[in-house]
Formats: sequence, C-alpha cells, structure tokens
Amino acid sequence: MRHEIRVIFGDTDQMGVVYYANYLRYFESARAAYWRDLGRSYKDLEAWGVAMPVVEAHCDYKRPAHYEDLIVIDIEVSKVGGASVKFGYRVLRGDTLLALGYTRHAVIGPDGRPRALPEEMRSAIPRVVDVTV
Repeated sequence: MRHEIRVIFGDTDQMGVVYYANYLRYFESARAAYWRDLGRSYKDLEAWGVAMPVVEAHCDYKRPAHYEDLIVIDIEVSKVGGASVKFGYRVLRGDTLLALGYTRHAVIGPDGRPRALPEEMRSAIPRVVDVTV
C-alpha cells in the first residue's frame, strides 16, 4: 500500500529538512491509511475493545526530505504474531529512498493485557511481506 504526504513547513527544522521524529508521524499516518484501504480503521479496534500501542519503533535514515517534497510511504504488515503486529515502511521521494523503518505493536484488551488480534482485522490483512530493515 502507498500513502502520499506533502511535507509542510512545520515538519522541517531551520535547514528546511524534515525533523527526524516526524518520520514516526508519517508512519502513523500510513498505518491509518493502510487500515482505511482495507475497509477498516482504528475505530474498529476500539469497538472490539482492542488497542495497538507501539512497543518498538525504528527508522534508518538514508537521505533528507525537504519542505514541499511529495513523499510516498510504502507500508506492509511484515509480521502478525499471537498478540502483536509489525509494520514495515519504505519512505521515497520519486525513486529516491529516504528512509526504511518499522513499528511493532502489542495487541491489548481494555485491561491492558495482551490478546489476539481480532479475526476481522487479521483476515483483512492481504498478505505478510517483510519490508523492514
């Protein structure tokens, strides 16, 4: 799945380069778009009494992104565990690779304890492809 973002001025530092932590925001935006493209959303998780907090995040920066760049985030689920999901990300500007990353999410119930990803969400994931660093 691909998600496009136009870099806004507020995402950059004094040098006009995207501030490193904003890549995690881009990853989050891509995850929300991923679920929407599958006909689901985080609201579905809430309705089923499940949350998916980030428990691990990694980003390997290759090249800078700048103000007004149109960047594309390729996102795939790279692993589905018993009570976890891992997403892999590839950030591109045209054909130029800007960053590779991943986030790992615990699947927890209202009591904060691990639980399985609801079958409705699990079955919505088309395939698992490892695109992580």
